[in-house]
Amino acid sequence: MPPSVLRAMRVEDVPAVMAVQEPASIAGLSLVFPQDSHPFPLDVLADRWRAEIADPAVDCFVIVREAEVAGFAATSGAELKHFGVAVEEWGSGLARAAQDELVVRMADAGYERPWLRVYAANPRGRAFWEKVGWSDTGKRETGAMPPHAEQLIYAYDPASSGTAPNVTP
Repeated sequence: MPPSVLRAMRVEDVPAVMAVQEPASIAGLSLVFPQDSHPFPLDVLADRWRAEIADPAVDCFVIVREAEVAGFAATSGAELKHFGVAVEEWGSGLARAAQDELVVRMADAGYERPWLRVYAANPRGRAFWEKVGWSDTGKRETGAMPPHAEQLIYAYDPASSGTAPNVTP
């Protein structure tokens, strides 16, 4: 079994997580959140991480590369709530390894059909999720943060990727 790339997030990890999340969000979500009108809400998201770390219904993780924070993830029940890796890790395989590990963790917890939200105007994110086995359910929601962009609901369907996760229970 490959080594774990996830570890539980601690409150003291929040600054390192924000140092990864801010540039990745700006690079990947500029069509959703134009920085001139909707700048990255650093303090709001840092506070959200702290609240979610304290919430027993949410499992927060850092994605690590060589013991350094290189990404983040959070799950709540069958929902993959948050996920991202540092811009310099894009294309490295780290996101795939983290996604595979999360899918196994969720399956081990009894969630056979995990789901997530992805912004409709996030083609890179949508392509990633589809490549690793998630598919559009046809359900739509409005994002909670201004500008309240359209979100697509994806569900995990390993048959759609043609490959099983790289991590086995």
